[in-house]
Amino acid sequence: MNHKHRKTLHALFAHPEPANLSPIDVEHVLTELGADIEERSGAKFCVKLHGHTANFHHAQHSLPKEEVRQIRKFLETAGVDPARDFPL
Repeated sequence: MNHKHRKTLHALFAHPEPANLSPIDVEHVLTELGADIEERSGAKFCVKLHGHTANFHHAQHSLPKEEVRQIRKFLETAGVDPARDFPL
């Protein structure tokens, strides 16, 4: 995982949630973590990682804070710990 991806992953776990995360950067991080991403109808996509599945909405410019919280919770459930696995 390159430095930009690690920074994005750590930003997902930051408090308070950032309001300027690029959806494309987050998708790249999910792919780097080994997630399978499938497009769904409308503006939705499905992410499968380590046996866990979640559905998210495509954002236009930056991810809303609620979406950041949902992605963080999904990653925690899937066993991703950026401080332990991907230190800056």
